[in-house]
Amino acid sequence: MTHLHVTPFLRKVLQADAAVTAVAALAMLLGGSALQTLLQLPAWLLLGGGAALVAYVVFVAWLSRRDSVPRALVWALVAINVGWAFDCALLAFASWLQPSAWGYAFLGVHIVTVLVFAELQYVALQRGRASGAYAHA
Repeated sequence: MTHLHVTPFLRKVLQADAAVTAVAALAMLLGGSALQTLLQLPAWLLLGGGAALVAYVVFVAWLSRRDSVPRALVWALVAINVGWAFDCALLAFASWLQPSAWGYAFLGVHIVTVLVFAELQYVALQRGRASGAYAHA
């Protein structure tokens, strides 16, 4: 399996992803009913999403503390972030949901944020390839 050395750049990207995602998870978990009214999104969706984000935060924070990680796991983070953006876009345009303007903004911020993290993780993968930071384990 090919491993990627966790460079300072990748470590900072992973730490930032974990920190920003932790804030979103806490807001969704602790403010579910209040956010439901403001965003016009179902509380079950906010709570379920927040719980999923907690698992993601733990995983990304763990990866950020490693010296090297399987390259496939970084690709998985890219895919998860792109998938989250896609899911948020689906929710924004789903006929069965009618988010408020704040709800659209909330989903839009999620979309932009996770796509930025996906791009940064992709850049880290490309930098690793260019610098020869891959090792076989």
